Amino acid sequence: MPWYAKATGLVGQPVGLSLMNGQGVTGVLCSLSGGHVVLQEYLYQSQFAAKQYPFQSVRDINGFPGCAMPGPLY
Repeated sequence: MPWYAKATGLVGQPVGLSLMNGQGVTGVLCSLSGGHVVLQEYLYQSQFAAKQYPFQSVRDINGFPGCAMPGPLY
């Protein structure tokens, strides 16, 4: 799990999670414990869900980059 060392420094941060099945999910990384990555994901309106992904289903994890342009873009 080469991604694990990187992920420990990303707890509490927004991340992108690449899964072994080719899917990707985004959210705030809550924890890495019990063989699972726990991600707080946005569902709809004001609804969020903490979802668990087994370590063996994770291909990679990356923190969100900073914004290239400060301020609103409208």
